[in-house]
Amino acid sequence: MLQRDRQIRTQVHQLADACLFAASFWLAYALRGSPVVTEWINQVLPAGHELEVVPPEMFAHVWWLYFALIPAAPLVLESQGFYNRPAVHSRKALMWPLLRGSLLVTLGIVVLLFFFKEPAPRGAAVCFFLISLVLVWLKEELLMAALHSPMAKAQYKRRVIVAGTAVENSRFRQILKTLGGDEMEVVAEFNLAESSMPHLIELLHEHSASSVLISSKHTNFERVENIIRLCETEGVEAWLVADFFATKIARASFDEIFGRPLIVFRSTPETSWQMLAKQALDLFGALVALLIFGPLVMFPIAVLIKLTSPGPVMFRQQRSGINGAPFSIFKFRTMNSNAEQFKHELAAMNEMSGPVFKVTNDPRITPIGRWLRKFSLDELPQLFNVLRGEMSLVGPRPLPVDEVRRFNDLAHRRRLSVKPGLTCLWQVSGRNKISNFQDWVRLDLKYIDNWSIWLDVAILLRTIPVVVLGTGAK
Repeated sequence: MLQRDRQIRTQVHQLADACLFAASFWLAYALRGSPVVTEWINQVLPAGHELEVVPPEMFAHVWWLYFALIPAAPLVLESQGFYNRPAVHSRKALMWPLLRGSLLVTLGIVVLLFFFKEPAPRGAAVCFFLISLVLVWLKEELLMAALHSPMAKAQYKRRVIVAGTAVENSRFRQILKTLGGDEMEVVAEFNLAESSMPHLIELLHEHSASSVLISSKHTNFERVENIIRLCETEGVEAWLVADFFATKIARASFDEIFGRPLIVFRSTPETSWQMLAKQALDLFGALVALLIFGPLVMFPIAVLIKLTSPGPVMFRQQRSGINGAPFSIFKFRTMNSNAEQFKHELAAMNEMSGPVFKVTNDPRITPIGRWLRKFSLDELPQLFNVLRGEMSLVGPRPLPVDEVRRFNDLAHRRRLSVKPGLTCLWQVSGRNKISNFQDWVRLDLKYIDNWSIWLDVAILLRTIPVVVLGTGAK
């Protein structure tokens, strides 16, 4: 299915699911407030655990949850991959993400009720989970039954003519047969190199084709233009496969600039709801962390540094941010104030291959600094960098500008394609055992290529024991 069609289908599903979750919330409270239902439940429960009838006014106290539930429910389902499936799908592809999504929405409701100290009847959350699960499942079953009908298949199935060389036509016929399912049918093939335009007209009329899929990788563009003009005249969609250039990592997407169509080759995460969630996580996470750790941890550390060694409390250094743009990073000072002057004398002690400088027992580190580094407490001021938008909570660690300039492999610069972070995959993957800069970069690129908001959350959770135990600090 084309991305445009998939987006429209997804938006319709999201609207329907938001309404069903809202109805489930109302039904959950309505059932818990029903004397008949409460009496039936009490007959099943053991003695001494009977439920009381919920007064109707209790629902009036939590109506505001609709403002969170209605937009959040489809977003949670989307994050679980619920909408990333073909129109005709298996029940297994439906139930597992629906189960996870309904559970997460229910847990979110429970957390909000607890946080705002709203009265919540026992069993309402369970009712909401079960009702939402059943209603969305019934909706999907009804749609599945409708889409399997001959009338529906005739409506949504696209009849496609593939136009390319004999080899390309065979390849795309197999692709559409394997991945297109019941949504696309190849009705004819047109050889761009050998067949004439009148023959294509005959094929369009004979098979009542709705689309022409053009693969022009090895064909003259003038001939392709003629086909597109013919499709324009016939009122048939022309799909031009834009694989003119072979890319290994970058993924192609379509956009426009000032009304001009663009093909975008991107090897980094694109703008999405998950990216907006990452920005929100950075902002609120850094703010909450500063409110908690500022007075309890950061202020005492600043006092200790000031009392135990001469020099400023904070250390600033130019680091390479997104796309290599320099910024000033904040850290608690862990070395003598003149440490940078002696760095060149310790070059022979460097334990990391490549342009990066790492020494386990650096003689420039102060006693307090060694303790701060062990538990990564010297990195806490970088929360201000996160608030300023220069860093993220999770991302490749920012390197000094002079080390980035010494990159001997241009592929290493791709780690600069996202914001640097407080923690990263390298830090939670045994950083004390990694002495090869190539392995460090490999982990950073693995993070970029597989990024999701859930990967960020997983790395943050894995960072906690690493920091508490002081694992791998140098």
